[in-house]
Amino acid sequence: MKKLASITLVLTLGVCGTALAQQAMTEAQVRETLIQQGYTDIDDLKFDGGMWRAEADSADGNDVALRIDPKSGKVYPDEDVSQLSEDAVRASLSTQGYTNVHDVDFDDGVWHAKADDKNDHRVELTVDPSNGRVIDSDD
Repeated sequence: MKKLASITLVLTLGVCGTALAQQAMTEAQVRETLIQQGYTDIDDLKFDGGMWRAEADSADGNDVALRIDPKSGKVYPDEDVSQLSEDAVRASLSTQGYTNVHDVDFDDGVWHAKADDKNDHRVELTVDPSNGRVIDSDD
């Protein structure tokens, strides 16, 4: 009976792990997403800091540094202008349950902030500049 329970647990964990892995985009999927959005000459594509990063030429021929959300595929060019103010980012983080929000800064096309999460753990956040949604969190 213990063997059956152990096998069931291993299979369950394996299925969950596969499901979690499938939520993140592969390098090939990220490259295809960038091509579909008009980026060319895509270089240095790598997964770093919870997001995909790349250097590319935009559709208008400019060199841009990009961050790509590994779950949604949303592309954040480094020269984008934020649609949110710092105060709006702070308010959004507060409504998402973060407290003690500080060091809020717009850099490389995304907002960065430090805060305490719902469990009072200090986290560093990357925030979408168009809607204030947390797209990455590092402990």
